[in-house]
Amino acid sequence: MKSTPSTQVNQSIIDGMSVLQSLAVATGPVGGAELAKTLQMEPTKVNRLLKTLASIGITQQTTGRKYQPGPGMHVLATQALYASGLLRNSLQELEALSYYGRNVALGVLWNHSVSFLYHARPGMASSEAIGRIGLKEATTSGIGMVLLADLSDEQVIALYHDQDIPGFGRDLDKLLRQLAEIRKQGYARVQVTPELPIANSKPSHTIAVAVGQPVGSAIALSGWISPHDTAEIVQELNKAKKSIEAKL
Repeated sequence: MKSTPSTQVNQSIIDGMSVLQSLAVATGPVGGAELAKTLQMEPTKVNRLLKTLASIGITQQTTGRKYQPGPGMHVLATQALYASGLLRNSLQELEALSYYGRNVALGVLWNHSVSFLYHARPGMASSEAIGRIGLKEATTSGIGMVLLADLSDEQVIALYHDQDIPGFGRDLDKLLRQLAEIRKQGYARVQVTPELPIANSKPSHTIAVAVGQPVGSAIALSGWISPHDTAEIVQELNKAKKSIEAKL
């Protein structure tokens, strides 16, 4: 989750994290110049950060002089998942939610994006669902919206001020109104684009609830969910939420 900006931030660490994140979500090895253009940073700075990260094994350079995640990044990911216990302590509840025949997801918010730790289609084994899909814009996701609702209006404004907001254009006030409604009702119900669109199919919705004290993640069910079924889905998500929180 994003905290309120501080005057004591270290910009070098922020730049290093930006480089690390961009490399982590890339679909293949990336060159320093390409990464600098994506991040709108000086190429010299990006190359220096990449070489520094490579020196400690977080990144590694290919024979084509591009960079990709190194063993250190995988170690950090494994240690983080183990230390938080979030995924490990959620699997039983996520598998139980598959009973409803809809997509089941667990995700976290990072700046403007949702990262899915778990995303299972109906009938999919948990081993396939872990880390299956990448990032999604927070404002187009039920998980993203319920986690944005946990932020203050000031934090949301800092994230989206003076820029296009996926699904909202430049209407920041509309986004803030929707987040206020989510806070009031305690869950998000968002119409989404299905992962595998089918012609003439019914609209797909995601219903999501936040998890944690303090909030750190959210769980969701998505697919065709009629308004009549919303209350039952919310009830089951809240039961799963309480069970997960009791383990964390």
